[in-house]
This record gives sequence, C-alpha cells and structure tokens, in this order.
Amino acid sequence: MTTPVTVGVIANPASGRDIRRLTSHASVFPTAEKANMVVRLLAGLGALGVSRVLTLRDKTGVAALLLRAIETHAAIGAREPWPEVEFVDLPMSESVADTHAGVARMMREEVALIAVLGGDGTHRAVAAHCGATPLLALSTGTNNAFPELREATVAGLAGALVATGAVPAEAALVRNKRLVARCVEGPSRGREEIALVDICVARQPFIGARAISDSSDIEALFLTFAPPDGIGLSSIGGAWAPVARDASHGLHMTFAEAGDAEGAGVPLLAPIAPGRIERLTMRTCQRLEVGVALPLEAGHGTLAFDGEREIEPARGDRYEVTLDWRGPLTVDVARTLRYAASHQLLREAAARV
Repeated sequence: MTTPVTVGVIANPASGRDIRRLTSHASVFPTAEKANMVVRLLAGLGALGVSRVLTLRDKTGVAALLLRAIETHAAIGAREPWPEVEFVDLPMSESVADTHAGVARMMREEVALIAVLGGDGTHRAVAAHCGATPLLALSTGTNNAFPELREATVAGLAGALVATGAVPAEAALVRNKRLVARCVEGPSRGREEIALVDICVARQPFIGARAISDSSDIEALFLTFAPPDGIGLSSIGGAWAPVARDASHGLHMTFAEAGDAEGAGVPLLAPIAPGRIERLTMRTCQRLEVGVALPLEAGHGTLAFDGEREIEPARGDRYEVTLDWRGPLTVDVARTLRYAASHQLLREAAARV
C-alpha cells in the first residue's frame, strides 16, 4: 500500500492582528482571507498529488470556514482534487504553544512539508521544532521579512512538487541563516532562543506588549539579512548596508539614545512598521560573521526576537549571540516552478488527469 503524501498546514489565526496594526496604517489580515488562502493552497497541493493535509483547529474561525469550504467542495462534486484534510485534535491555548504542539504532532506524522501562514514570529515558532522538514513560507503577518507575500495557489503547486519528490531538494530548497542567543552565565544559564531575521536589544525594561514599535527603544540589532526594500527592523540595516539572504554574513548595529549629543552617530531613516518611517542615529555597524559569538549587552533592557520581546534578563545573566546556517529549509517557489517547466512536469501531470 502506497503511503499518502502528507503536508502540514499551520495558519496562525492571530497573525497580522497585533498591536502594530493599531499604531500604524497597516491593514488587518482577516480571518476569512486566511481560510481562503488555505483553500487555494489545497487546490495547488491536490492538483499535483498531495493526498492528505494535517492542520490545526482554532477558536477564531479559520478552521470553521475551512471546514465549510471542504464540505461545499464535496457537495458540488467538484472535479478538482483536494487532499483529505485532517484537523489535529489538540488542546487550544490560543498562544504560541498551539503552534509548538501542532508542529510536534506533524513531525511525528512525518509530513513531507509544512506550509506556514503567518509572520516572522510564526515562522520562528515553527522553525524551532521542524528540524529537517522544509517550510513553505507564506506571509500573513505585520512586519514580514522572512515569509513571502505570494499567491497561495501557486505556492501550493510548488509545495506539492517538493512534497511528492517531483522536484529534487537540491533544486527546490534553500537553507536559511539564523541567530542563536544563549545565556552562558547567570541564573538563566543554558537558555537558548533563535531568530530568523533579527535580535533586538531593547531599552524598555519589561516585555509589556512584546512588539518593538518605537525606534527610541532600539539599542542594538543583530540581523541575518537586511533587504533594501524591506520593512520592520531589518529595514534599518537595509537602509545603510543591505545584506542578502544568501550572503555569508549578517549585521551588528548599535544606536544612540534619544537626547544624545548631535554628532553621536549617523542619522538613518527606515520604515520600521507599515506607514511609520522613523529616524535613528546609528553608532556602529559591522559584519556579523558566522560562528563568532558576540555579547548581548542588555543592561536593564529586554531581548526581542523577530520583532517581539521575549526575555527580561535576570540579574547576573550574560547572553551571547551567534550567526549560523542551521535555520530552516524553505521552498524557493520560483526556482521550483522553473525546474518543473524546464522538465515538463506540469505537462506530464496534465496527461495523467
């Protein structure tokens, strides 16, 4: 008996609805559109041989709308094949713990791929547990640098080509950099957190609302990459010294505090949130080399990962940050479909229908 090709789907119901949406001119990413994106993803996956999808329940309506679409698709006898969708039965805490538990279950089920609908934080949560399982990254968050804003139907086709093995991993997948913060001394010794885009040393002493939304709060940044056309904290690096995703290094930047004397550094403008372009004064900027541990001088502040505060260092804690190439594997949608076209894979698939 042939084992069905299974893909996991993590659709964060809270992505694109955080406090930054209230303090900027960003649009809210509605529940209905997230459900519609999953539906379009199913169409792409089913067209090219994925027969089973595992996804999570939620209390905000994404799963309910998806279930309604599945029932309608079956009732009208649609010709387009969709995978069988199985809702994983797990307790719901309406927190990141749901994502962690869902990914752990998907790993036990040996999914071939995990499609992630969310922002940088959602992808970070999935990447912490997905191991060697590749991610199909789709943007539904606020300040997105890691996932792409891409049509889900097309992404589904690429995901299916990868999940079924039609396009080999070496042609379809990209290895990403990551930042690792480790507590090497103090009460929290041994604690470790990762970031896919940025670690920020924030001046605010408490986690509070989590999101970094004020440029005066930024004391230092560590970046895996810095696109010149990005948004969010990575755009600060992109405004001065752009770094590509596949570059062999990252960036380490420090910033002057508001009220410091003029001439304390280089003034920069950067879009740190939708509709918000802010001025910062950069003190230093240097390459962050792979494998070189640098101290995280948090002082009385907090540490934020991919835009959200996570750690209030205890007295005596000493953290270090390292850049490495052990981030998640992700599907390069354009490259995957280019390979499929050059090898006539979609033509062959059409002939089998």
